[in-house]
Amino acid sequence: MDRAEMRAEVRMNGRMAGILERDGETVRFQYDKKYLQLRQPPLSMSLPLREQPFESKGLLPYFCGLVSEGWLKRVQATEQRIDPEDAFSLLVHNGDDLPGAITIELLDLP
Repeated sequence: MDRAEMRAEVRMNGRMAGILERDGETVRFQYDKKYLQLRQPPLSMSLPLREQPFESKGLLPYFCGLVSEGWLKRVQATEQRIDPEDAFSLLVHNGDDLPGAITIELLDLP
């Protein structure tokens, strides 16, 4: 699998909320149907509940805010051999240690 293509499960308070995926430069987040049916809170005001996927060139702003910064980002990038400019990879490879109620688990290992 090309490093550019990745899928990850996004959980809020341990409950499956949706799928975050990257295909080339395009990043998509789509809420899980059960999460929508249960009327759970949105991950962010910038990601209101809806059936249609959110799509962006590069990581969506909400998820950018979850990526480590400064010395921690440098350590993670060095230790995990990830390009420090690759915010998506840094996020999904460190998704079990994010601030707040969100966790992200990589589904497809390269």
